[in-house]
Amino acid sequence: MQFHHHGYVSGDPRVQDAAGTGLGRPRELPDETDVLIVGSGPAGMLLAAQLSQFPQVGTRIIERREGRLARGQADGIQPRSVETFQAFGFAERIIAEAYNIAYMNFWGPDPANPGDIIRTTRTEDYALKISEFPHLIVNQARVLDYFAEAAAHGPGRVVPDYGVEFVGLTVHDDGEYPVEVRVHHTTGERAGTERTVRARYVAGCDGARSLVREAIGRQHVGQVAAHAWGVMDVLVNTDFPDWRTKCAINSAAGNILLIPREGGYLSRVYVDLGEVPEGDHHEIRRTSLDQVIARANQILHPYSLDVREVAWHSIYEVGHRVTDKFDDAPAAAPDEPGARPPRVFLAGDACHTHSAKAGQGMNVSMQDGFNLGWKLGHVLTGLSPASLLATYSAERHPVAQQLIDFDREWSSLMARKPGEITDPQELARYYLGTAEFPSGFMTQYGPSMIVADSPHAALAEGFPAGKRFKSSEVVRVCDGNVTHLGHHARADGRWRIYAFADAAAPGEPSALTAWARWLASPDSPVMRYTPAGADVDAVFDVKVVYQQSYEEIDLNHVPAIFRPRTGPLALTDWEKVYAAGPTTWSPTDIFTERAIARTGAVVVVRPDQYVATILPLAATADLANFFTAIMRTPAQRP
Repeated sequence: MQFHHHGYVSGDPRVQDAAGTGLGRPRELPDETDVLIVGSGPAGMLLAAQLSQFPQVGTRIIERREGRLARGQADGIQPRSVETFQAFGFAERIIAEAYNIAYMNFWGPDPANPGDIIRTTRTEDYALKISEFPHLIVNQARVLDYFAEAAAHGPGRVVPDYGVEFVGLTVHDDGEYPVEVRVHHTTGERAGTERTVRARYVAGCDGARSLVREAIGRQHVGQVAAHAWGVMDVLVNTDFPDWRTKCAINSAAGNILLIPREGGYLSRVYVDLGEVPEGDHHEIRRTSLDQVIARANQILHPYSLDVREVAWHSIYEVGHRVTDKFDDAPAAAPDEPGARPPRVFLAGDACHTHSAKAGQGMNVSMQDGFNLGWKLGHVLTGLSPASLLATYSAERHPVAQQLIDFDREWSSLMARKPGEITDPQELARYYLGTAEFPSGFMTQYGPSMIVADSPHAALAEGFPAGKRFKSSEVVRVCDGNVTHLGHHARADGRWRIYAFADAAAPGEPSALTAWARWLASPDSPVMRYTPAGADVDAVFDVKVVYQQSYEEIDLNHVPAIFRPRTGPLALTDWEKVYAAGPTTWSPTDIFTERAIARTGAVVVVRPDQYVATILPLAATADLANFFTAIMRTPAQRP
């Protein structure tokens, strides 16, 4: 990480200097705020951490609990989420304490003795081949702790207001703070009182029974499947040999999904309770813990569990629901007369619910928050028009529907009886064959004001527009270190522009040199949209990757736009110039690895790490035009 550019730092460099609303932040929830987040789950806490990077924006997050979540229900962390943690600065720490899934094993009835189970398949976990980031298991409470730290350590110093319950809201047609929110204080000096807080925008991250969703009249569409599962986090003694390996277990007595947890001893066990009879009226939810444990022992025969402690347990019926729209904007298109941009948004379980067995709920919820956060930040700081906010629901609603479709298929496969299985390897093949979706990498946003339907996609086939920027190793020229190009990008709300050079070396006439000269001119997005007095990379983080080895690159010949002077001391940033490799330490050449044309290319990446457009180096007008609809110049800002 980079620091000291604002002067010598002797303490923890992850704690950024307070700025804007983070200076003198009021302890009590104020009567007015720019953004009010309802709920401190995964979507809400990531949203708070992202908005803390926009200290000009007043952000408050209310939570009806009296304090931090002590024991979360979600635990599966997919590689895309770990990539997101890396952007927020805590991936290495959470990886160190989490359980890393290396294999998933499959068990089925023993043909020689169908009352017993045997291991039928061992598979490497999909994360091993699809990403440099692992597939983890760690309690949701710890994930929230890390995001809470990022929010509190950001310039905006955002911390939750605990003991504040959402009651209802009203959206007015005009006014500086058009959303009127009624809240009830459950703790502290105001305990038992109700009051009104006014906000420019509200984000409902308040779970499956969302009152925010109800308040804006959105419908949770879907149904509960006629199948129930018991789930428990347990500390046990057992003779089952794969207790510390993720397993899907199918037997004549039912099914188990076994997920080892962090810490070396704890495991989560999903136990199949069978079909729910019609007219059950949720009686299945009265199944006792002892009954769940007994069923688990039946399924595991000839092995057994001696349960020593149960940390948490629940009964649930599989449900698949998606909210009809993820904001409160009228159905009219944003550019139609009389249409207004959204003021209230839904994220996480408030707009999509499903079974827990696919391990997607927390992961997809966090991406909701990531998608929404930078957009709110850009609009509220005047960088972008309010029309940008319409892209949130347009982008995230299809992703939620894909999640529901995937989870329905996976849940159905998991719940089958042995007699319904004709191919014992089918579940394992499905697990590996669909790897891109559960890993979080299948999402591809369609064309919009922030994703161009580029005719130049062939210039960088490894970076499809609308998909997340898939990193690859490069060599940092200033010190020769091998690093992942994408890992330098932090969740700081900036756009990334990656220039992949043509074949000429630095200092020689080339398309890259001409492009860099233009980027430093008044016509470029960098100069048009960066506020006066701000660092040149305050809005756009521009990096270059040369085709030569790092030993062949003379930094003094690299255009100045790639060696900006930043901070109050105007110190040179040396970490924006890279070589493609390969080197002794890395055989990877990013041009080959990501199919980038040797004639060069420009890859524009959004603040949430999704590719926005691919352009030739010569297409400067196209690059300028792309940002015209997205950005406002300082003179255009309110």
